[in-house]
Amino acid sequence: MLKVGVFGTGHLGKFHLNNWKEIGGIELAGFYDPDDNTAKEVIEKYQLPRFTDIDALLDVIDIADIVAPTNHHFSLCEQAIKKGKHVFVEKPLANTMTEAHDLVKLVKESNVKLQVGHVERFNPAFLATKNVSLNPMFIEVHRLAQFNPRGTEVSVILDLMIHDIDIILSVVKSDVKSISASGVGVMTETPDIANVRIEFNNGCVANLTSSRISMKKMRKMRLFQKDAYIGIDFLNKKTEVIKLKEPQDSNVFAFDIETPTGKKTIAMANPVVPEVNAIKQELEEFRNAILNNTKTPVSEIDGMMAMDVAHQILKKIGNNSLVHG
Repeated sequence: MLKVGVFGTGHLGKFHLNNWKEIGGIELAGFYDPDDNTAKEVIEKYQLPRFTDIDALLDVIDIADIVAPTNHHFSLCEQAIKKGKHVFVEKPLANTMTEAHDLVKLVKESNVKLQVGHVERFNPAFLATKNVSLNPMFIEVHRLAQFNPRGTEVSVILDLMIHDIDIILSVVKSDVKSISASGVGVMTETPDIANVRIEFNNGCVANLTSSRISMKKMRKMRLFQKDAYIGIDFLNKKTEVIKLKEPQDSNVFAFDIETPTGKKTIAMANPVVPEVNAIKQELEEFRNAILNNTKTPVSEIDGMMAMDVAHQILKKIGNNSLVHG
């Protein structure tokens, strides 16, 4: 039985508590949250002991689940790793690249597992592409959200766009060649809306737009590759695949078209989208990596690479916003 302590029991932390309760081989040992009102609510709802000392909670657990604000990620991760605890930490991995590099080094030197909470990797719409050969040469992403003061301690890049950066880096098997970006802070001091173009060494180009000041919600990714188009709707949990040859799928609508090189068959398919609770799935896979001593599905290196691209984007936006006299 693996004992879990949750650090930070706000909005997302409560989702984690709910899901840990349903995962086999797990025992919730307690939680840490400095806010008395939040703590009172958690004690009453979950009947969990509250720890006011971080070390005291670390001493009685095997897994530290860190769902605290980003600026606390490094210190909590560092304390947990140095005590030999496995760590699940919400995205982004840390607040600065120096912190991210230090955490990667700490994990390498220790005998613990670390997983970063890039939950969109476990979104049913993305999981539906697992049998599709992904080799995109052009990617278009729109992630739009309505304004919510929660999470605004970081820019829209580290708050929202980093989900898509992580997905793209996991799909495009090539190094980043160049980045161009523009963004503006509207409701906060950091960018609230941004548009980014990432070019990879293999020729792939990704255009990303993220906003947290939109009137409507949207979380869509479109991948274009030789002979295929893949559309992923993360919000509505829908996936579509359009190919130039019929996929091995019963749910297919196909028709012929004439092209300069002869007749082609266009096949449209909607892959089966699994019934998956993404948060529960990522926590279960973290548990499995610990029990089976295997690599976590989203490692500390994955988290650092996504952060690296995000910080390059922020630097570009910062340079673009400078006023030259």
